[in-house]
Amino acid sequence: MERASSKTPLTLEICVDSVASALAAETGGAQRVELCDYLAGGGTTPSAGMIAVVRNSIRIGLHVLIRPRRGDFLYTAAECAVMKHDIQVCRDLGVDGVVIGALTKEGNIDLALTQELMEAAGAMNVTFHRAFDLVADPYKALDDLLQLKVQRLLTSGQQESALQGANLIKELNRRAAGRLSVMPGGGVSPANVRELVARTGVSEVHASVRTAVESGMVFRKDYPPMSSNSVLSEFEQLVADVVQVRAMRTAFEE
Repeated sequence: MERASSKTPLTLEICVDSVASALAAETGGAQRVELCDYLAGGGTTPSAGMIAVVRNSIRIGLHVLIRPRRGDFLYTAAECAVMKHDIQVCRDLGVDGVVIGALTKEGNIDLALTQELMEAAGAMNVTFHRAFDLVADPYKALDDLLQLKVQRLLTSGQQESALQGANLIKELNRRAAGRLSVMPGGGVSPANVRELVARTGVSEVHASVRTAVESGMVFRKDYPPMSSNSVLSEFEQLVADVVQVRAMRTAFEE
């Protein structure tokens, strides 16, 4: 891949979680959006309704995140089935690409599952997302993705921000040599994007660039909150407790 320059226009992908954000991305000049839900948890798959309305609202590229839950990227058979169904929904709705990622418990790319998801995607473009930033060996992982013929890799260079991970991103881009597009994401902003591109030589970048928008509600009630303030690590999940469910059922029946 050649070093991005004035002769190589950057492709700007904006991460969005609403129709309004998708429209703003298009109006602002982005070439593509990645549509997600639950960005506070790193992003999960949006609803079919959201995908359909966004697809009908924008003319630029639409990629959809395929991630059934927050947290790590080690998936059960049931979660794999969910992802395949979600990919089919994307195909049916005319989505341009899907964004996937799956790892083994040892921290490697899950080759078998990734291949299955790519086959489910058919002609849609495939991006491997920042699950890559949790792999044990980024160079082995890159080789695996090249073997799979994934079209794009979204990464922060295994750091909190892409700028902090610029050295690794540059090396990944060099090793990929145009066989896949290495796309930095994580803390990318108007203030640092030029430096990031100059340091890495990439031709695509991924950013959120969100701002707070005031609600139109006139009547406002401070309590109760509708979301939890507890913080979970990437290696924790809140899962329904069978014992507590049974206790709840017993309480109903008493």
